[in-house]
Amino acid sequence: MSILCGLPILECVYCLGCARWLWQKCLYTAGHESENWGLATAEEFEPVPRLCRLILSVYEDDLRYPLWAPPGGYGINPDWVIVKRTYEETGGCATPYMIYLDHDNVDIVLAIRGLNLAKESDYAVLLDNKLGQTKFDGGYVHNGLLKAAKWIFDTECELLRDLVEMNPDYRLTFAGHSLGAGIVSLIAMYAVQNRDKLGTIERKRIRCFAMAPARCVSLNLAVRYADVINSVVLQDDFLPRTTTALEDVYKSIFCLPCLLCLMCLKDTCTLEEKKLKDPRRLYAPGRLYHIVERKPFRIGRFPPVVRTAVPVDRRFEHLVLSCNATSDHTIIWLERESQRAVDLMLEKDRIMEIPAQQRMRRQESLAREHSEEYEAALRRAIALDIPQASYSPSYGTFAEVEEGESSGSSGGSGSLLSFKRMREGWDNFIERLFDVDESGRMVFKKSST
Repeated sequence: MSILCGLPILECVYCLGCARWLWQKCLYTAGHESENWGLATAEEFEPVPRLCRLILSVYEDDLRYPLWAPPGGYGINPDWVIVKRTYEETGGCATPYMIYLDHDNVDIVLAIRGLNLAKESDYAVLLDNKLGQTKFDGGYVHNGLLKAAKWIFDTECELLRDLVEMNPDYRLTFAGHSLGAGIVSLIAMYAVQNRDKLGTIERKRIRCFAMAPARCVSLNLAVRYADVINSVVLQDDFLPRTTTALEDVYKSIFCLPCLLCLMCLKDTCTLEEKKLKDPRRLYAPGRLYHIVERKPFRIGRFPPVVRTAVPVDRRFEHLVLSCNATSDHTIIWLERESQRAVDLMLEKDRIMEIPAQQRMRRQESLAREHSEEYEAALRRAIALDIPQASYSPSYGTFAEVEEGESSGSSGGSGSLLSFKRMREGWDNFIERLFDVDESGRMVFKKSST
């Protein structure tokens, strides 16, 4: 009898847990996770839509006669394609990819396409992982993605070295989408660890753009390589938020209610501190860019806003209940919305008529800001007692900032947020003082009195 009396209490506790879980999932729509992040600038975000188009071009059989080109085309020169690998050439070890020598943007780009739902080899790469299976550089990484990354790097290492040596002023950029995003993230990390194989290339010339990436690195590596890797996420994209092991997702695809029930219990009963201190838990890599284009309880898409940060906690920890969770993952929507965001940023800069000298100063301040944010994230990781987190002021792309400039970064994330709010406050101040006339020039607002 006592057991039967306790059943209603257990049911109430379970219902409360499910209600909390559902409330969290609904609350985290519309960019709640990134609401305190700073706004990205056109200078730092400009490569994203261009690289999205380059990734899309990998899907084409013949770049001279494209079948799936977006409006305006891919914007590439087929004669600058150095090599283009197909599934037959990779032998299932990796997805198809392309090496492109972009003379217009002074870039050597290795672009990798995303998951092919019709290829078993892609599933084999994605599902080849167990919790804590593979260590790399003091942290944990996805086993199957690391194998694919090493295979591509070893295959194209000599070619990349020759291109780097023949073009000493060019950047080496890795770009990929979905499965390919996880692979290029690990290629970038592996390349940084083996720069001697690429000739005389500095770490600051290596960068990576991971579009809608899978969770592939532990938290200490995600923060430590934030100066090299940039992850781009469109609104409610499900993959960077998928904390459940991918093999369990596919095994449970025919019993989705059971999977949701287990995820509900797990999310409700697991403390955030425990998640952070699990060294085997994987996260989206590097600096995060979040494109937000929808608002809660509103219909339709709004002008996209891009927010960026190097967060230690709240790195897309919650799967969002949204009808756009899968469409936001597609490279087509990502390219379209990122291009809209860049166009809006450039239009705002044009209206404000920023002089060239001031624009150069803004780029320098942006580099300092990223350096401060990067160092603040490393310090926060140590403060939160993240396993194997370490801080070294000489680590990463931004280590060449002068000591006098970097000495003010010791205030941590608090001073960083205040700096960003000051910048946003200045923009609002300008908008209150000035209007744009019919010719597009800025003029003082007329007093309403």
